Amino acid sequence: MNQELLIKDSLNQESQSHLVIIDVQQKLCGVMDEAALAKVVKNCSILLQAAKLLNIPALHTEQYPKGLGATLPELSQHLGSPIEKTSFSCGDEPKFSAKLRGDRPQLILAGMEAHICVLQTALQLQASGKQVFVVEDAVISRNEDHCYNALQRLQHAGVIVTNTESVVFEWLKVAEGEAFKQISRLVR
Repeated sequence: MNQELLIKDSLNQESQSHLVIIDVQQKLCGVMDEAALAKVVKNCSILLQAAKLLNIPALHTEQYPKGLGATLPELSQHLGSPIEKTSFSCGDEPKFSAKLRGDRPQLILAGMEAHICVLQTALQLQASGKQVFVVEDAVISRNEDHCYNALQRLQHAGVIVTNTESVVFEWLKVAEGEAFKQISRLVR
């Protein structure tokens, strides 16, 4: 693999990133596989806590909260107010687009469902010129095959599929300092 491709596919300094947690809501979580959901919630929490330590802005959305409920409390404790939406792609919600900081070209996406809202958001943001990363161990669908298919489709479209530890350690860059110690404890 050539050096240019390696640089293109890696997260730049943490000052370039924006974390987006998509629709991890109570009623939607109730129809997910319990073990897979526990892993996704844990990894979303790690991403949120690392982002907070490194001053990386985090947004979260809620798809039709009247019907699907609020964001899980274990995640919402690390977040501000949600952006409500009814469109599947976050990019179609003007409040979402208004909160994205233009000086942060990289978007790290996690949440649910991988084959619907995560997929459509990733493809739309990529088409708008953003560099999009989808965290494979922090996304889920009701059907495991749908999640796998979405990740394959995203990768084929040029979206970078990564994992929680890669994201947080690329944000860190070095194995030193208090943030490194705290994040290391999170991923144990």
